[in-house]
Parts: sequence; C-alpha cells; structure tokens
Amino acid sequence: MKTLSLLKKTMLLCIAMLFVYACEEKKKEKQDEETENTTSHAEAQTTYTLASADTPSTPCDCDSSWFPHTQTPAPLEGENSPFAASETTNCIFHQWSWQKFLWLTVPDTTTSKTPLFLRDADITQVDPYMNPVTIPTGVSLALSTKEAEQAGSSAILESNPNFNTNGVSGTVFYAIYMNSTMNTAAKEFATGLSNGTIKPSNSKAFPVGSFELKTSWIPTSVIPAADLADYYTTMASIDGTTVEVAMLGMHVVGVVENHPEFIWATFEHNNLAPAFDWTEGTASSDTETLLFKKGSVSTIDGIKWTGTSMSEAYTLFEYGVPRVKGAPTSNFMTTSQSEPENYNNIKTIDHCVASNLKDIWNNYAYTGSIWINTDGLTSAQQIALLKSEGYGLGSATPGSVARGSLNSANISMETYTQTFNSSLESIDASNLVNCLSCHSAVSFSDGSSTSPLYISHVFNGYLEHQKGTTETAIDMMKIKEFQQNFIEKKKE
Repeated sequence: MKTLSLLKKTMLLCIAMLFVYACEEKKKEKQDEETENTTSHAEAQTTYTLASADTPSTPCDCDSSWFPHTQTPAPLEGENSPFAASETTNCIFHQWSWQKFLWLTVPDTTTSKTPLFLRDADITQVDPYMNPVTIPTGVSLALSTKEAEQAGSSAILESNPNFNTNGVSGTVFYAIYMNSTMNTAAKEFATGLSNGTIKPSNSKAFPVGSFELKTSWIPTSVIPAADLADYYTTMASIDGTTVEVAMLGMHVVGVVENHPEFIWATFEHNNLAPAFDWTEGTASSDTETLLFKKGSVSTIDGIKWTGTSMSEAYTLFEYGVPRVKGAPTSNFMTTSQSEPENYNNIKTIDHCVASNLKDIWNNYAYTGSIWINTDGLTSAQQIALLKSEGYGLGSATPGSVARGSLNSANISMETYTQTFNSSLESIDASNLVNCLSCHSAVSFSDGSSTSPLYISHVFNGYLEHQKGTTETAIDMMKIKEFQQNFIEKKKE
C-alpha cells in the first residue's frame, strides 16, 4: 500500500511539473510571438533610414541605399515590405514612389546614360490598347501625333513660344510602358474573360510588382540651349521622323502588397510652370517657363480646355494637396486626408533626394501620389472595397477612403483636367479631381462590370481592341464614362 501511495504521489508530482512546464512554454511562445510581431512591425516602419547627416531628421526621409543613383535598388513591394503591416504610415507611400522612380531611371554606364525604363527588356513601350510599339533602329522610343491628346479632355498641350528665342511652340507627346509581370497577367486575364472562365464582374487583381508608366516628351528645339542640359534628352521617332526630345514628366503606377488599386505617383521637371499661390490668389513667374508666360494670372483660364492650348498653364495645388483661396498660410482644405502631414512629407522627401541626387534627374521632382486606405483589410475585403466604391473611388470628402495627394496631377499630362469647375472659388472637397476619379474598378466599356483589373485603362482598352472595337470608339468610351460619371454627377 505504501508503494502504491508513493507511486501515486510521484505520478501527481510529474503531472504537476509537466503542467507548469507547459504553461511556461506557452508563456514563452506568446512572448516570442509578441516580440517577433513587434520586431516585424518595427522593421517595416524603419526600412528607410536617413540618407545623410546633412539632412535633418524628419518623419519622411529618403534612404542612404538609394545613392549613388547608379546603384538604386528596386523598392520592396511584397510580403517583406512596409506595406505588409496591418497599419501603414503616410510616409512609406512617398518613399516607395521616389525609390521606384530612381530605380526606373538608373542610368547605364555609357555616355548616353540611358535610364533603366528605356533599356530593360522587361519593360515594353505599348500603345493605349496594350499593343507593343515598334521602336525604329537608332532611337529610344516612338511617339505619334495620335498619342498627343491628354486623357479626359482630349486636349493638346503646346509649350510657351516665349520660352525660346525662335518664338516657336512645341507639342507635348506621350509614351506608355508596362512591365512583363503586368503584361503577362493582363493577357491571361483577357483570355479568361474571352473564353468565359472569368466573369465580366470578378475579383481578380494584378499581381504585386505590376506597373505601368506614362511619360511626357517635347522636341528639344523649343528649349533654349542654355536650359537643355537640365533635361534628360534622347532620340525619338515622331511619326517616322527622328527628333531629339526632352522628358518632361512621368507617372509611376504600381501594385504593392495590400494595394490592388495601384499607387499612383507622379514626377515632373522643376521648371515647367508655377504652382498657384492660394494665399495670394495668383499663379506667377518672373521668368518665362516652358508652359507659363512671364507674369501673373488669377483665373482658371490657363488650365481650362477651350479647344486652344494656352501658355498660362499652372499647377493648381502644389503636391496635389487641396487649399482654400484667400485663407491664412495654413489654408489646407478639409478632406479625407489629414494635413499638413502629407504635404510636409512630400516636401521633406523631395528636399532629401535633392540633397543627395547628383545627376540629371535632380532636375525632376516628386509632386505627389494617391492610394486607398486598406489598413486592416483582408485581400477579399480590399477587392470588395474597390468594387463597391465604383466611380467614387477617388472621392476626397471627409470619411472617404482616398489618401495622399487628393488633387494629384502632372502639369504636362493633366494640364486641363486638374479641375472641371467654372472658377477657383467653386472648388471644394466634393469636386476635387485625381487619378482615381477616372481610373475606377468599373469597366469603361459597359459601365457596369466591376473588377480591380479595370482600374487600368490600358487593360480595358486591350479587352475592347481584342473584340475588334476601333481605337476611336474606345477613346470615346473613356471620355463618355468620365463625363457621365464624374463631370455630370458633380453638377447634380
């Protein structure tokens, strides 16, 4: 009996010890998990570090790894990127935008300093219907008068004739690029939509790493020789004629983790046109610029398409951040985006890059980007959000999901679509315009099918072109959609 009692006591003691050990292990696992999560989140938030000791420590700096420019790496975009965190910061979108642009413009080692996007076989120039563009021998890109119209307004942009001694204007042309990740996926999705394995309304999205670029160019003959060294120039074919051109701007539109709507970033040359001063109520310049005549304007005429290109084009909102006319210095409009954080972050990171970039691309600046708040949402919820927002995806009113530069525009590409209001005074949060005002998850071909795929107009154009729809008809679909679902609805 004593032996049996001792055995029972021993067994009970062992069980108790095992229980304590299990509890301690569980507690340790939980602590390790919490530490790992904290570390992971901290790593996501500290991926970017101060570029140089000369740049003051601020909330949104560039990263030392971006320089020299010849070695800028591609930004992290997937599960190991800052975008994988459940909560993101405003700054990481601006950091991605700058790093992506710097990576795309990494120059080669030849005397031509050809940027990556013009020499990488993975990046192809395409037309608005996703057909590859044939590049003639001896030039870097092919431009056409067919692709000189701006999106939305079908406007043609001409330069300021007073900018050069010849008194001659030049037309701004556009070229689109797409990487193989997006191109391959687009063709696979198009096949599925064609054979019925993918429904017109679907929950498909382009994979992380997909990107499109839109660039603007002008013949160098309209730029004074003294200023030409400040532009990236190359040889292009314009309707079959070889011409030297200068790059004016670039849209960088890419998919990152948790953002199937793409990040829509834009860059432009520093000396194209002034920004409107909302405190003074004017846009002015003491010198002639490429798109703005010397002097001052206080009306909306220079950025309103009337069928004739004006030489008074100006940037409506600096960094795409909406302001209110006549208010004090801190006259930020009340929108879905908290300010001045976004404004200050763009200003800071531009200064940081300018302090470290030493080549021709130092004459180009980041002017803002726009994206959707998807924090805390699953992939399925993100898709559902994009589809449910319909044509309101770019809404800037308080409580809306759009974030970043809520009236983002490139002065060389959206000159006449920065606003569709009749006056500066009539602009408010309900009628601001940005990329997502037009690029929605609704197909512009039928106006009812929904999918994140349709956010890309190039893909939507490809679908229609494959059906045999004419290019003219496709272009009219885009314009009609925008007029009916943005301009006319805003008037109601």
